Amino acid sequence: MFRKLFKTVIQQTAAELQRQAMEAQAEAQLQTTSGDSAWTLPVLMVEYYPIDSQGNIDRNVTGDVDGPLDARREHVERSTQQAMQALKDGSCYHAYKKPGARPSISYEIVHREQIYEPLPTFDNPKFKEPMTDYNAIMERINAQYWVEERGVKEIWVWGYHGGKVHLWESNMAGPYGDISNSDRDPTDLPIFNKTYTCYHYNYGRGPSEFVENHMHQIEAVLRHIDHDLFWKRFVGEPGEGRCGWSHFPPNGVRDYDWKNGDFIMTDIEDWKPDGSGKKQKMNCDRWNGDSLQWFTYWMQNLPGAGNGLDFNGQPLTNWWRFIGDFDNAMRRKEGLYLDVQIK
Repeated sequence: MFRKLFKTVIQQTAAELQRQAMEAQAEAQLQTTSGDSAWTLPVLMVEYYPIDSQGNIDRNVTGDVDGPLDARREHVERSTQQAMQALKDGSCYHAYKKPGARPSISYEIVHREQIYEPLPTFDNPKFKEPMTDYNAIMERINAQYWVEERGVKEIWVWGYHGGKVHLWESNMAGPYGDISNSDRDPTDLPIFNKTYTCYHYNYGRGPSEFVENHMHQIEAVLRHIDHDLFWKRFVGEPGEGRCGWSHFPPNGVRDYDWKNGDFIMTDIEDWKPDGSGKKQKMNCDRWNGDSLQWFTYWMQNLPGAGNGLDFNGQPLTNWWRFIGDFDNAMRRKEGLYLDVQIK
C-alpha cells in the first residue's frame, strides 16, 4: 500500500513539475520588455488634408468634412492620443479588477507627415467609389525604409471617407501574408521583409472608430491563429453568454448593439476555454453603453500577461504577442496556448 501511495505522490509531483516548467516557459516568452509594456510598437503616422483656396479642408474632396485646417489637425491629435491610451489600457489583463495590471502593448509615434493633398486613388471595379491607393502612399512616405530600417510595425493613415473614397480599416503585408480586415489582396501594399499593418482612419470620426479598426484587426489575427479557441470559445455565438466581439457584446442581438439594456448571464470576467468560469448577470451598464468603453473592457478580457488559464492541460500564452511581435510569433509557430512537451 505504501508503495502504491508513494507512486501516486511521485506521479502527482512529476505532473506538477511539468506544469510549472510549462508556465515558466510561457512566462519567459513575455520577457521582451520595452518601456512599461511588453511590446512597444513603433508607428509612422501620415495625415492627408486636402485644402481649398482659403486654406480650409475642402469638402468637395472629403465629401463630409470641412472647416479650419488647424481645428481638424487638433481633432486628429486629440483622437490619436485618446485611442493610444485606450489601446494600452485595453492590453492590461483584467485591469478593471486588478489595479496596477501591466499593459502588454503601447505605441510610439516615431515619425509623422502631413500632406496637404487629396488621398491618392484609383478606379477599382469592385467598388463604386475610387479605391485608396495604398501603394502610392507607401511610396510617398518611403515606407520600406521605416519598416525595414527603423522597425515601424504600424502605419496610421488619417484621411476621409464621405462617399468619396473606399478604404480598408486595416491592411497587412509581409512575409506571412495579409491577415487583416480587408479583401486581402496581396498586391495592394508593397511587401517588405518585415510585417507591417496599415490602418486608415476617418477624421470625420473620433477615437472610438479608431480603436474599432484595431479591434477588427485583433479579431482577424486571433481567428487566423486559432479559429476554435478564439472565435468559437472566446467570442462564442450571440446570446451564448461568452465574451462577444467588437460589434456584439455578450448580450448583443445585432451589429453595434452596445446600448442593449437586456440582461444575460455571461462568463466574460471569468472566461475559461471549457466554459467552467463563473457567470454573472450583465447588460450595457457594465460599459456605460459606450462603444469605446466596451472596446477597452473587451480587450482587457483577452488572455494577457499572467492570465493563469489553460487549455487541454497547457497554459494559454499572452495573446497580445500576435499584435506586438507578429513575425517572431509566426516564425516560431506559436499558438494561443503552449503546445510543448517538457522532457
